[in-house]
Amino acid sequence: MIALQDRKLALWYIAVAYIAFLIGTLMGLLQVFIRNDKLQLPAWLDYYQILTAHGVLLALIYTTFFIFAFFVTGMSKSIGTFGPKVRLFSWIGFWVTLIGTVLATAMIVAGEASVLYTFYAPLMASGWYYVGLALFVVGTWISSFALIGHYRVWRKNNKGELSPLFAFMTITTIVLWLIACLGVVATVLFQYIPWAFGWSDTINVELSRSLFWFFGHPLVYFWLLPAYIAWYVIVPKILGVKVFSDSLARLAFVLFILFSIPVGFHHQLTEPGISNFWKFLQVVLTFMVIIPSLMTAFTMFANFEISGRKKGATGLFGWFKKLPWKDVRFTSIFIAMAFFIPGGAGGIINASFQLNEVVHNTLWIVGHFHITVGTPVAMTFMGLTFWLIPYLTGRKFTKSMQILAFVQIITWSIGMLLMSTAQHILGLLGAPRRTAYSNYNNHPSAMEWFDGILTSHVTMAVGGSILFLSAMILIYIVVMSMFLSPKAVKVEDQVEFPMAESDKTHTPKWLENWWIWIGIAFALIIIAYAIPLSSMIMHAPPGSEGFKTW
Repeated sequence: MIALQDRKLALWYIAVAYIAFLIGTLMGLLQVFIRNDKLQLPAWLDYYQILTAHGVLLALIYTTFFIFAFFVTGMSKSIGTFGPKVRLFSWIGFWVTLIGTVLATAMIVAGEASVLYTFYAPLMASGWYYVGLALFVVGTWISSFALIGHYRVWRKNNKGELSPLFAFMTITTIVLWLIACLGVVATVLFQYIPWAFGWSDTINVELSRSLFWFFGHPLVYFWLLPAYIAWYVIVPKILGVKVFSDSLARLAFVLFILFSIPVGFHHQLTEPGISNFWKFLQVVLTFMVIIPSLMTAFTMFANFEISGRKKGATGLFGWFKKLPWKDVRFTSIFIAMAFFIPGGAGGIINASFQLNEVVHNTLWIVGHFHITVGTPVAMTFMGLTFWLIPYLTGRKFTKSMQILAFVQIITWSIGMLLMSTAQHILGLLGAPRRTAYSNYNNHPSAMEWFDGILTSHVTMAVGGSILFLSAMILIYIVVMSMFLSPKAVKVEDQVEFPMAESDKTHTPKWLENWWIWIGIAFALIIIAYAIPLSSMIMHAPPGSEGFKTW
């Protein structure tokens, strides 16, 4: 068990994460009924207000707080208890992040920031909303540098050794996060805040969006890499095998740093002002990230087969029957992995210029987002939650809670399958995203969106309702695990942190030379961004005043 102070910090992160999760999923439930014209909001509450809250609270707040809880716990477990300075700065980072979260959320609740998750200009929120976002990022940076400091102390005390795989992967994710945040910090500090407070009259819209997507796409990998850490390090332990290849795992994570940052333009394929050459270059780099993804898939299936063969499996797929399906920690993550297969295929479509023209501003994108982040990432986090909280609290994960956990992941899978499938098909039928209910004067094309078994907004609402039910079951499990479940007095009742052994014997040490990878990452960023961003600045249009459309 890790030190009490480290446990408290991780539990505070988890508590905030699941408060955000509770509110965010409620906002999602309201949306699907509004889009079906089955719910009328009170005058003080607006559809775009709840849409903003849903995106920010789930995609930014829930994920970030949970990720840092996982990192704090895993780093303390893998390389030792935090020192006084690391612990102090970790707490400072937590509180700064929380203050930023509360301030930004308060502006959304007050109706002063209904600018959606992407906060695109020229929509203008209250200046305090952008201050809240800035504090949120600064807080995560403080926490990140605290974890880096903890890692450096370990490296200093263990000269010449490769760090444990969990620690290496954590630092890789943090490096990606710190570099990615440079874009959003630049646009918020130097564009949005002066503009929103009236210190400047206009904003360079194209530049602001480009800087956002410099951050916005690697943000997806900030969500995914902690899930991959669980897949690489936690799943093998549950299967009873070692990490398949330490060097392959480290190389895959390094490649994610290189190829997930200089690709933001593939989110802007329909925007003018960026030449086709730069869009093409970043689309090529986007497809390069498929390589570490396939390396990860290969590793996972290798682990499954090795585990199955050890248990006596025969035949081509005999290993499948030998997997620990009765262990909810494994089953939840396996289902998350399975959902990522169609999610990844959808990503290839979105990054393809001609196909993106068809789906860009439709519900297809919303379906893709939910099937990549709302399932592989979220369900992996759920699978971690089932044992992470009992591990931190020293409470039992009782048999009844295990049964509920299975019910929760099954209902989440069914709900997401219904909702995401409907969103993908509706997108192909032309149903737009980011809009409240509209029948477009009963236009025949719009009427198609409300008919059919798997192709309607009704199906989407059914799926969303099942998801909300699943979310409430998860919240119940979280509350029980944190406060009400009996203490684990016997050793056999105590929940452990399952961390697989990793053979570092043949792992080259240059894989942990951060200056090489950070240098190459910045070189790729300069190649992909220097000329187009400088052109946006030097040949900037007059700019836009702020608009409030709600």
